[in-house]
Amino acid sequence: MAAGELIEANSAIKQHCLDLLRQMLGTDKDFRPGQWEAIEAVALKRKRALVVQRTGWGKSLVYFLATRLLREQGAGPTLLISPLLSLMRNQIETANRIGIRAQTINSGNRQDWAKAELALINNECDIVLISPERLASEHFQSFVLPRIAGNMGLIVVDEAHCISDWGHDFRPDYRRIGQLLRTLPKEMPVLGTTATANLRVIADVQAQFGSTLELFKGPLARESLRLQNLFVGSRAERLAWLAENLSKFKGSGIVYCQTVHDTEIVARWLKQHNYKAEAYHAQDETEINRPELEAAFIENKIELLVATVALGMGFDKPDVSFVIHFQRPKSVIEYYQQVGRAGRSLDKAYGILLCGDEDEDIQKFMINNATPSNKAFEATLAALSKEKGISVDQLMRKVNYTSGGIRQVLRLLEVDSVVERTMEGDDYAYRLTGREWQPDDAQIKKFTDLRWKEWHEINRYVHSRGCLMEFLQRSLGDTTAHPCGRCANCQSKGLSSDVASSRVIEAEDFLNELQIVIKPKEKAPSGILPTGKKVPPYLQNEIGQSLSYYGDVGWGKLVREGKYQTDRFSDELADAAAHLIKMRWRPNPAPQWITAIPSRRRPELVADIAQRIADRLGIPFHPVLIRSSDAPEQKTMQNESMQARNVLNSLSIKKPLPGGPVLVIDDIIDSGWTLTMAGYLLRKNGSGPVYPFAMAQATKRNTNQ
Repeated sequence: MAAGELIEANSAIKQHCLDLLRQMLGTDKDFRPGQWEAIEAVALKRKRALVVQRTGWGKSLVYFLATRLLREQGAGPTLLISPLLSLMRNQIETANRIGIRAQTINSGNRQDWAKAELALINNECDIVLISPERLASEHFQSFVLPRIAGNMGLIVVDEAHCISDWGHDFRPDYRRIGQLLRTLPKEMPVLGTTATANLRVIADVQAQFGSTLELFKGPLARESLRLQNLFVGSRAERLAWLAENLSKFKGSGIVYCQTVHDTEIVARWLKQHNYKAEAYHAQDETEINRPELEAAFIENKIELLVATVALGMGFDKPDVSFVIHFQRPKSVIEYYQQVGRAGRSLDKAYGILLCGDEDEDIQKFMINNATPSNKAFEATLAALSKEKGISVDQLMRKVNYTSGGIRQVLRLLEVDSVVERTMEGDDYAYRLTGREWQPDDAQIKKFTDLRWKEWHEINRYVHSRGCLMEFLQRSLGDTTAHPCGRCANCQSKGLSSDVASSRVIEAEDFLNELQIVIKPKEKAPSGILPTGKKVPPYLQNEIGQSLSYYGDVGWGKLVREGKYQTDRFSDELADAAAHLIKMRWRPNPAPQWITAIPSRRRPELVADIAQRIADRLGIPFHPVLIRSSDAPEQKTMQNESMQARNVLNSLSIKKPLPGGPVLVIDDIIDSGWTLTMAGYLLRKNGSGPVYPFAMAQATKRNTNQ
């Protein structure tokens, strides 16, 4: 084809692609700078490309439109590897407008795997979205990949920074992608996309994608954003700040929190102040709630989502007018991603970062628990064998580590071919391959040092007196960075951090009056109960209550002082507990007696407060629960199997029991298994309904997601 004809043909294809874009987004839309060039590189020139563009730029448009063009040329379907499949529902719906047939394979839709795999193998879909973890599946590797490897039209690696050891969100399963890319024909186009790759990460990705990688990197400035950082110390002061300032923002917004329990607290506070707000996190009983919340937020039926990082990359609501952070995020990159949810289709939007007293404690916990210890690897390997596979459920009985931590250890060992995974019944089983494992202390230190470096960088950001947008851009390696002229620092003005003392007192009272529910557990770990995993309803606890969150302003601080400083809970706490039980909780039928969780380390602490609460309620205290043996502190037990066994192995009952409903009191509830197993023993031995009550609820296991 002559040069002129080629230009004319490409021009016609570009116009066709523009028509498709407008069919997806609206007739007034056009390509953003770099979008067509990236599409052209992979769909027409069949190259490998990396797109590094700001959040909201439209990276998903590139791979959906490239997929459509490749399919029209007779190419096979696209395989998109992404850690964000649960947050791509609205992008998939947009792609459907141009006839893109999409299938998804991830842990949340196992019932659809076979259908999606067959559609991919039989060329009956246009794009299959797969989580990186599925690449580890023996079935996918042995059955699916060999049948599609030569017929794929395009490979897309979404959030490509995850492939890099230096990426802020490195994921072990992404190592498999590099292995996969090395097996593909050189002429097969590959597209990587990310908003958060600095120069070091880009170089690392390029090494894995190949030296011919074409880079499309745009400026990261967000022209619509007005940024500001404020220091507002306590949770109560920040709640008060929200109540005084949210009315100044128009439209819908997101409030990001670092812990799950903070999302619940903030959402409840905002509802109390007549905002349509809902908490959004990954610890709901079912994922069904999250798509409903997203849809309601997009349709403006909800004004505010109070979210953890679970509302992250991939979620797209173009008219979010403000993003407020209730605490500092872990890094500048995470902040850039989250604040980038605002102002995608607006001329003016706001990003306000509130810094709190507890920020560093939260991050210290997260960093210290980010990577498994060598002891966790060694204990897991010792529990595995070559001969017989063992499930995570079974491992939890042998390895004192969190279920999530055990899964992370297994993923890392699997990626390094030290263990292999097979499907046995309805669950995965793991066995040793015979390959030797060597501890990589240098790698762990590198990750830990990187996390701390990122934390120090976000602290430099919040203290910066220069342009805030410029700071973010330079941190992300954007050479086009310059003062934005819009942020609070550039304009030398912004919102005040001051709040009325009366509002702070109101927030402190709110925190002290919170009803913190203890939900009854309906299932137990395997092998704990003779009834199997299900706890029979007649042996379950009733819904219980905690007086406070441990360490929080008010009662939470008094609980901490009583347990670790004075070795006695104050009469003020006894009064508050009795008031909550009698006046606000009012369990029905009412408890007729009280007992307490015993302790050999502090034998008087809980019994003493239980006796005083009983006196205030006018019912007797009976210490019928006995520590029959010394046991490790419950907080040292890392998973539910260990926690439940630790209680059952050390707790017994003194009979006969008084009749009627009983209130069981403990000092601090963490996993909930102490009160659950105590209630099980009481009910099994003839007590009436059991109401659990704790002076405080721990929150650290509730962090992050």
